[in-house]
Amino acid sequence: MLAAIAALALPMPAYASGVIDNVNGIAIGPDGKIVHFGALMIDDEGKVEKLIQGRYQEPEYKPKKPKRGQPWPERPKGPSFKLDAGGKTLIPGLIDAHGHVMGLGLSLITLDLSDTKSLAEAQAKIRAYAQENTGHKWIIGTGWNQETWGLGRFPTAAELDAAVGDIPVWLERIDGHAGWANSAAIRAAGVSATTKAPAGGRIEMAAGKPAGVFVDKAMDLIQKVVPAPAPKDRDNALEKAQRALLAVGITGIADMGTSIEDWQAFRRSADRGALRVRIMSYAYGLDNMVLIAGPEPTPWLYDDHLRMGGIKLLLDGALGSRGAWLKADYSDAPGQRGLPMIPSTQLRNIMSRAAMDNFQVAVHAIGDAANGEILDAIQEMSDTYSGDRRWRVEHAQIIDPADLPRFARYGTIASMQPVHETSDWRMATARLGEARLKGAYAWKAMLDNKVPLAFGSDVPVESPNPFPGIAAAMSRQDARGEPAGGWMPEQKVSFEAALDGFTRQAAFAGFAEKKFGSLVPGQRADFLLIDRNIETASPTDIRGTQVLETWINGKRVYVKGNNGKLQ
Repeated sequence: MLAAIAALALPMPAYASGVIDNVNGIAIGPDGKIVHFGALMIDDEGKVEKLIQGRYQEPEYKPKKPKRGQPWPERPKGPSFKLDAGGKTLIPGLIDAHGHVMGLGLSLITLDLSDTKSLAEAQAKIRAYAQENTGHKWIIGTGWNQETWGLGRFPTAAELDAAVGDIPVWLERIDGHAGWANSAAIRAAGVSATTKAPAGGRIEMAAGKPAGVFVDKAMDLIQKVVPAPAPKDRDNALEKAQRALLAVGITGIADMGTSIEDWQAFRRSADRGALRVRIMSYAYGLDNMVLIAGPEPTPWLYDDHLRMGGIKLLLDGALGSRGAWLKADYSDAPGQRGLPMIPSTQLRNIMSRAAMDNFQVAVHAIGDAANGEILDAIQEMSDTYSGDRRWRVEHAQIIDPADLPRFARYGTIASMQPVHETSDWRMATARLGEARLKGAYAWKAMLDNKVPLAFGSDVPVESPNPFPGIAAAMSRQDARGEPAGGWMPEQKVSFEAALDGFTRQAAFAGFAEKKFGSLVPGQRADFLLIDRNIETASPTDIRGTQVLETWINGKRVYVKGNNGKLQ
């Protein structure tokens, strides 16, 4: 019984050899196939020593009688601790291949509209938040989604003024690709009817004036005057983000778009021994890459908890704000094809600048035009920069079917988020029409084309919980079981492939496969004890999986029901 191990909550050495016995162990081997085991041995460096097929057996001690005057042989050294897990399922710690750590943390300490179902509900929540936080000079938040509200259009500044009109309000859309400002915020930023949108951005207009929503790079017009979080706020946000991640079994995450302020918060946390989640960091643009890492990727720091190994670039926007760059017009907005956010030559120059110093390049591409462009660029870069580059395409949501085979040609990784499909399928159909969706959210096609497929959540755009992601990858259905049979069911993947995407492949995507991800002997002992056998459960049941314990480096860091406290 798990309740019988309370004694292990006592302080332990930094690392201690141990054994987790009597488990239904499920891991992914080096070949991507399921591995079963009954016990996990941990060495005194916090790494996996051995996976045991059956139960753990104490080392036998049957010494021969020593010669006269000689000492008896020492008893074989056993583990420092032993946990009988009572048959619970043990799986590797799950890895989110694409998330935003500080974005998650800041969403937990600012106004969050992700649970609102209508404009009126959002207005009420904004109004209540302002009344509860009267000392704030600005109201800042995230999470609104006009599609969820059934609005059929973007909200306006006047509608935000109706909730809060006396101080500036700035609220980012759930995907981070549009922002909603009230009139006070627009005035504070000096934006007027004559303000031009920057390249790669769009200002929504009404009656010749800014209507209140700013898309992609036009967001900078407002954000330049929005107060930045103080270091203490970032530290608080990071701690809350870690709690949220560990509670759902995320032991490692690729942080897509790390700023110098984010990196400093990561370092401060690690310096005081509080950084538990492993962070594979990708700099937000060249300036942050050079400022943080300098002439080359950093080494792994803090016992493999932190490394900056790459750069994140934004090539286009998102479907929800019609910023995704398409080859043809949006079906529901004739004349609009989205926004290429980096000119072609500049994209190649940035990629080359990063690659020459051996930084990995990860490029956000959602629309079919954006994906075609990045595949063209990778083809050109690969003529100059050979070797194991692991070019990454983040999201890869809408692909021209003719481009699908191109992903595998240069070892390009498709970094995709299964929960996006279950959130987006209705909207994607409206935005593009059925005929243009043959290569949409095409997970099985990626695998069939031998493309490395890493899974994540894009948190805080979606929940960081990976179990709905595994379920979505297997079923192509949302939490309500819709649509019946799954949307484009030919793109479903197996449980084995889904788990692989959240473990081994997610680590591989970040050059971390020798460090963690698969419970291979020699890797870090990062694992979960969960409340059900997800290998035999239906996708519906997998969605409800509860993490009982999260272990990192062979140490327990989270226990369900412990008031959210980390150990």
